[in-house]
Amino acid sequence: MKVIITLLISLLLPFSFLSQAADITEDLPRYSQVYDYKSDPFSDANAALALAKATNRQVLIEIGGNWCTWCHKMDAFLAKNQDVYQALHSQYVVLKVSVSDANKNEEFMSSLPRVQGYPHMYLSTSGGELILSKDTAELVSGNKYSRDNWLTFLDKWSVASTTKSVKKTQVTAKLTESVTSPLISASTSTPTSDKGE
Repeated sequence: MKVIITLLISLLLPFSFLSQAADITEDLPRYSQVYDYKSDPFSDANAALALAKATNRQVLIEIGGNWCTWCHKMDAFLAKNQDVYQALHSQYVVLKVSVSDANKNEEFMSSLPRVQGYPHMYLSTSGGELILSKDTAELVSGNKYSRDNWLTFLDKWSVASTTKSVKKTQVTAKLTESVTSPLISASTSTPTSDKGE
């Protein structure tokens, strides 16, 4: 009897994860699910920022398209690795922006640092401050996306981690202010790269 129950549980468990993934996907806005060359990225960005602010998340802007092989590999990787998928969507509002021959979204793209390859990611705070430009090749190990690289990246740039970093910077700045004046600002308007960190 225990063998039959164990067998049933092991057979049904994968379906429960698929069901959870389906629930999350159904709850995601369209701009988080597909590259739509007909979408207005400015309107979608405003909606993503509002959702990020309401849910205390960062915005992950994913630049790519339906033509992009590595974009499809990334989607397949996320579907297969539910822990990464959950971490991504619980900490970030994903905004997929299509760049294709049908619509290069040049006006939107001109407001961002240059993309070297696709897919490419940018991170923004819920207030619209661009904080990172990310080459997704850095999330690859061998010839496939790496679970560890993804989880490290998602943790490092989450609201909780960047808030801790800002508080630490503010404490250091206050200490510096008491020793030397004027206060040196630690903030920058130029997005950073976490390459080599």
